[in-house]
Amino acid sequence: MITLDQAKTMVRVAREKGRELGLKPLSVTVLDAGGHLLAFEREDGASPGRFEIARGKAYGAVMLGMPGSAQMARAEDQAYFMAAMNGAFGGKVVPVPGGVLVKDASGAVIGAVGVTGDTSDNDAKAAVAGIIAAGLSPVA
Repeated sequence: MITLDQAKTMVRVAREKGRELGLKPLSVTVLDAGGHLLAFEREDGASPGRFEIARGKAYGAVMLGMPGSAQMARAEDQAYFMAAMNGAFGGKVVPVPGGVLVKDASGAVIGAVGVTGDTSDNDAKAAVAGIIAAGLSPVA
């Protein structure tokens, strides 16, 4: 499981990575393996709707067991499937990079991080940095 301290580390380091890379203001969310919120922060200057985007990126990753990059590829190849899947999840999935799975030392999925605010690929870089800093393994 992801501890609260690990979740806070993921958020803090993802934001720090964003500043290091010169990214636009980020919003970062951490969900547990059941898709429940553990931590969230929205940087000054980020639009208020970013919470739902960050959560949707992480939610899709944890619920489908695949990172946002894989979801986007699947949406491009199988648009009907991804549309149906998103309908099944009440429209909560945002299938683009920036939703990164979190695995423990045994390789089990224990949650996901969702980052939004810059390009999706940059969002994923920030999420990966946070996960590594918390001593866990990212799947971007």
